[in-house]
Amino acid sequence: MTVTSDAPSEKPRVAPWNDPRVRSFAFQALLVLLIGFLVYEAVDNAADNLRRQRIATGLGFWDAIAGFPISQSLIPYSEASSSYGQAFWVGLLNTLLVASIGIVLATLLGFGVGIARLSKNILIAGIARWYVEIIRNLPLLLQLLFWYNAVLKALPGVRESAVLPLGSFLNNRGLFMPKPVTGAGFDLVLAAFLAGVAGSIGFRIWAKRRQERTGRTAPVGLVTLGLLIVPAAIVFLASGSPLTFDVPTAGRFNITGGMVLQPEFLALLFGLVIYTAAFIAEVVRAGILAVSRGQTEAAFALGLRPNLTTNLVVVPQAMRVIIPPLTSQYLNLTKNSSLAVFVGYPDLANVFTGTVLNQTGQAIEVVGITMLVYLTISLGTSLIMNWYNARKALVER
Repeated sequence: MTVTSDAPSEKPRVAPWNDPRVRSFAFQALLVLLIGFLVYEAVDNAADNLRRQRIATGLGFWDAIAGFPISQSLIPYSEASSSYGQAFWVGLLNTLLVASIGIVLATLLGFGVGIARLSKNILIAGIARWYVEIIRNLPLLLQLLFWYNAVLKALPGVRESAVLPLGSFLNNRGLFMPKPVTGAGFDLVLAAFLAGVAGSIGFRIWAKRRQERTGRTAPVGLVTLGLLIVPAAIVFLASGSPLTFDVPTAGRFNITGGMVLQPEFLALLFGLVIYTAAFIAEVVRAGILAVSRGQTEAAFALGLRPNLTTNLVVVPQAMRVIIPPLTSQYLNLTKNSSLAVFVGYPDLANVFTGTVLNQTGQAIEVVGITMLVYLTISLGTSLIMNWYNARKALVER
């Protein structure tokens, strides 16, 4: 009779160098040590070179007087009294300004061109196609130089300024427009407008939930427009109209008053918007084509008009495909704004890694801060778009 034992059999002993887990840990430890050694050598070599060249290190330059002018500033800045730190904030705000406006305009233009490419009108589809093919295949820097040198700088001088509606003037010094001047009580108008924004968002959420539950639609557009305009208008009139406009006045040699959009800003904005919109258009076209044709036919069978079919059926489903590559285009637009140095626009790269770096000589600190800022902007943009993409993602039941 055979006797079997229930005791577990011992695993054969393996030499440490033959154990995959031990080898994996050893290789990773060696890699970490190698990277640490290379980083240490790079830092030590950089510190030694800085000592030899007698270049200061640290952020001691941050509060020193900058001593150079900046052509466009959204915050108070003076050549004689402002510091390098203030110059940094001026450049950062200018970068955020052109990037935020550019993203909005490029999105609107890109969606319009992308939908136009699928139009049944041969002329509209052809124009959209040629726009995309030409703009996408031209270098962005070349387009920026074209807008700056061939278009905006070729405009007439101050004496021959083109007179535009609403008291505006256009010449080779920029676009002069009326400047809004707020008075006492405008804070109440702004608060009423923000309350209207919150109310419109709440109504949109309620209307969407009701439509999903009952299938009944609500006039979201009209209600949103009313909530944004009516409360703010009532408070505006009740407060005595606390908003006036400083209209520019043309003189013999200059234009005084108002506000001006400089040619450098316009050239950078035009170039970024037109270039990025061409890529967004292809993203939109691909997203719409990814929606099954049966969805459109089913909408038509239910009696939906073409515009409602596009807005309620096609675009919402296409957004699930559009959002991920759209995020990449937003990041590209923000990073491409660093080409502003070629048209003289005072963005972060131009002001901080250009003038500040040349005057202080502290390349490691200046370049490191600039890289950290662009990384933060990119990660913030990705975080917002990923959150929006998660809300639009298809939820399985």
